[in-house]
Amino acid sequence: MIKSMTGFGSSEANIPALGKVGVEIRSVNHRFFDVICHLPEGFSYLEEKIKKEIARKVGRGRVTCQFSITAGTKERFLINKQLLKEYHHSLNSLRRQLGISQPLALDTLIHLPGVLSIEGKKSYGNRVWSKLRPLVSAALLGLIRTRSKEGSALYLDLKQRNEELKANLEAIRKRFKKVIREKVSRISAADEQVSFIKSSDITEEIVRIKFHINNFKKKIRKSGLVGKELDFIAQELSRESNTMGAKSIDAIISGSVVAMKSQIEKVREQLQNVE
Repeated sequence: MIKSMTGFGSSEANIPALGKVGVEIRSVNHRFFDVICHLPEGFSYLEEKIKKEIARKVGRGRVTCQFSITAGTKERFLINKQLLKEYHHSLNSLRRQLGISQPLALDTLIHLPGVLSIEGKKSYGNRVWSKLRPLVSAALLGLIRTRSKEGSALYLDLKQRNEELKANLEAIRKRFKKVIREKVSRISAADEQVSFIKSSDITEEIVRIKFHINNFKKKIRKSGLVGKELDFIAQELSRESNTMGAKSIDAIISGSVVAMKSQIEKVREQLQNVE
């Protein structure tokens, strides 16, 4: 079944020599697949491993992975005051050159590269990944669960809207048969009858819309990356309904087409969240 692109998962554990480690993974809708990692200083080398781990389970959406490490009592933060002064001097000069009146904030300066460090921090190399990977997997599992849960809600909503489109189309089909028969009967000349039918016939649009509705119903039952394909189907539904509305010869049919177009737009809005 379809999945949402919105989700959240987290995990934490006490890891010897590291301290308390927390992992949060969240995702939002996005046209493509994009992963952003926020890692503590000294752990940036794990970014590609984390991205590959996430890519195994997620195919679309913007995913943010946040690590937090609360160091043990033997470790303490150090401030590189000389580097901080150099940052302050250089940035103040640039601020004056650009005519910026806003003063530099200490909170901004303290997070610049190299200003903060942890005394006694070890270089763990690739060994630490075997300890952190289970945490990433656990957070990722939570993310997938929430994406699946919201996907189920999206499925029910899209299924209901698709059924309403189907019912609306059937009402249009029946109304069209009645209207075209009545209007053609009032035209005596055969060539005028043919010309009228040719310019106002919406049978082709009805057939195409019915096909897209049935195809849409099949696709929302599938898992995997179907969001873009569903959006394409919705675009085709919108295009065919526009053509049908332009050729309409009856106020009731026109009203039904407007209602159908409104429903299709709501479907397209929902599809922005489908993986």
